[in-house]
Amino acid sequence: MPRIKQDEKEKSKQRILNSATKLFAQKGYDGVGIREICKDANANICMISYYWGGKKELYEGIIENLIEQQTAYAKSFMDLDKNPSEFTKSECIQLLLTIFEKVVDFLYSNKVSDNLIMFLLKEMQNPERKLNSPVFNYIRALIARIFNGNINDKEIIYKTIFIFSQLNSPRILPAFSLRELNQDRFEEDDIKIIKDNIKFYIRTITKEGVNED
Repeated sequence: MPRIKQDEKEKSKQRILNSATKLFAQKGYDGVGIREICKDANANICMISYYWGGKKELYEGIIENLIEQQTAYAKSFMDLDKNPSEFTKSECIQLLLTIFEKVVDFLYSNKVSDNLIMFLLKEMQNPERKLNSPVFNYIRALIARIFNGNINDKEIIYKTIFIFSQLNSPRILPAFSLRELNQDRFEEDDIKIIKDNIKFYIRTITKEGVNED
């Protein structure tokens, strides 16, 4: 394989990730081959071996890449190393509000492709897959602190899931949501409404925890 400049390699790597995400989301893991991914990405098949080794590793690489992006984005506005036990309950709630406002921006402001959302939706339905996201785990820890619980308590897990479901519903059901809105994309006023609803929901369910403080 001829020598390629590093920036061209990185562009090729990103094209492969984008194409693989799209095709895996549309056809599933077993329905996609390496050659099809490379053809769609207009990339040399050797690049997959160079960066990942094979299809399985590429598939895992998509998930790892997303978690890395998500974690890097979170670190731009919060300290993931700071233990929630160091915060008061009110501080935990304020941090939750900040996190979810930023996550709305991440999900709805074209920072995450529809193909990646479809891919993640498939993975969330995979009983063998546990997405080890530092951000998700940190949010669970914040909620556990608010309600004097353990991150593995069913009550804490359900509260975390319910908050995320409020956040994700319009984004993981875009055809339904946008059809009802009679538009083809989420606009700034939609994002504001989503943020306001998330804030209202978080304040409502966490009110009990603060009252116990």
